[in-house]
Amino acid sequence: SLGPGARAHVTTQSATKIHSMDANYAQQSQTFTLGEGAYLEFLPDPLIPHRQARYASETRIVIDPTASMLCSEIVQPGRKHHHPEECFGVTLLSLATVATRPDGRPLFSEKLVIEPLRNSMRQTGVMNGFDVFGNVFLCTSPDCAERVLARLEAAVDRDRGVAFGACRLPNDAGLIFKVLGRDTVQVRAKVREFWSVAREEITGAAIPPPFFWR
Repeated sequence: SLGPGARAHVTTQSATKIHSMDANYAQQSQTFTLGEGAYLEFLPDPLIPHRQARYASETRIVIDPTASMLCSEIVQPGRKHHHPEECFGVTLLSLATVATRPDGRPLFSEKLVIEPLRNSMRQTGVMNGFDVFGNVFLCTSPDCAERVLARLEAAVDRDRGVAFGACRLPNDAGLIFKVLGRDTVQVRAKVREFWSVAREEITGAAIPPPFFWR
């Protein structure tokens, strides 16, 4: 929870690994509450679901109209260099995000359900030839969202193996930015570009240089 005017950047120490399992599932539930004028960047390291893993994540955002939040999620296909069946070998991956105002008024919701054993990830309209997926929500005021959107590009570059673009969220909630890439480095780089523009337009500050091991 962030009080009025508070600012924070939250990340993780390393990737979140969902190990193989033969029963039940792993679950994550997180709630972010932002008060008036608060600003939060939540940029965790990638999610790596192992073969035969089952995982459900629910993210709830409760945000004041004057606050801003950048919420990122990068999903890798698994340990694709570890075993031939690791790439998209997860049994079930469910990723849900819901945002509301403090009074309960809904802003938007999104739920991604991935079941590679039932539906091919390589089909057109899903992952096709890409391996890594980046999903970024920017909850902010309409004027900030328009300034950020005006500075962004969208492209499908088959030679480099990356595709990206942004669009408006409903109810003047902000923007959603999606990235597909053949490897994590490409997706991280595009998420970082979006983060840089968002922070500059909302706070007037630049993002820090990348760590030397990134």
